[in-house]
Amino acid sequence: MTQARFKIVFNGELMPDISMETAKENLARLFKSDHTRINSLFKGGTVEIKRDLSENEADQYLKALQGAGAKVRKEPDLAASLSLVDTDDHRGQGSEPASDAQMICPKCAHPQAKGIECSACGIVIEKFMARQAQLAENTPQVTSTVATPYATPKAALGETLPAFGELNTFTTDGRIGRLRYLAWTMVLMLACLPLFGIAAGFFAVSEILGGLLMVVVGIAVAVVGIMFGVQRLHDIGWTGWLLLVTLVPVIGGVFSLLMFVIPGSTEANRFGPPPPPNSTAVKVLAGLWLAAIALGIILAIALPSLAFLTGANL
Repeated sequence: MTQARFKIVFNGELMPDISMETAKENLARLFKSDHTRINSLFKGGTVEIKRDLSENEADQYLKALQGAGAKVRKEPDLAASLSLVDTDDHRGQGSEPASDAQMICPKCAHPQAKGIECSACGIVIEKFMARQAQLAENTPQVTSTVATPYATPKAALGETLPAFGELNTFTTDGRIGRLRYLAWTMVLMLACLPLFGIAAGFFAVSEILGGLLMVVVGIAVAVVGIMFGVQRLHDIGWTGWLLLVTLVPVIGGVFSLLMFVIPGSTEANRFGPPPPPNSTAVKVLAGLWLAAIALGIILAIALPSLAFLTGANL
């Protein structure tokens, strides 16, 4: 008798005392996916998250998903339980003899009377079908971009993500590490200096025009800086809204320092895969930024002492 197969079904319901946001966060970590794909599970309707499972495998999926907050259920997968070979359960008193029933070999497509083995290639039908099912189970799954991303049979509990994420400068999506954050900030500072210089030059023509250009350049630099900061927070695993903490006096300065110090997660988090390794240019620019900070600290200490000594000599 063919072993029963099962599937895991989800219709958007949540476990008791689990909020929607918590469930989505847990599912994003479980599937190692982003929130856009997780949200598609909650658009209504029934979604078959995984099919063709043994009872033990189905129970494991059921426990993991319910622990994440999704009220999934296990159902018999009748389509996966079909077999080409007749069994005692399927033979009734009015059934035709096995010798009169016809079948096609699943390997060589040879037509013959139903039997345990193929008379042409000699395979054992049930063993061949079981092997094919095992190979299909172990085959890497590809997520569909048209229908729901977890639609069977293209769904996998552990979705394969790229080793490194793509770098997108002018966006709040993605992640950047500490050195790249320093390097990009250095480039932004070097780029805005001539822009502020041009805007300041227009003060000679018109104070209104010069002031307007200053405001435009300042807003542009602030927006790009926010994008960099959000990506840095994503690398740590924090939400980008925490960047608002930098506006708080004293605490904001400490928080900004933490953004330069705390390392990012080495594996994929809810904001995507880790950023690619730092290039030589990134390391050089980050080194210049650190050297400028060190020089500023030295000057801040040395200049008051020099002024005091000069005044004492006078």
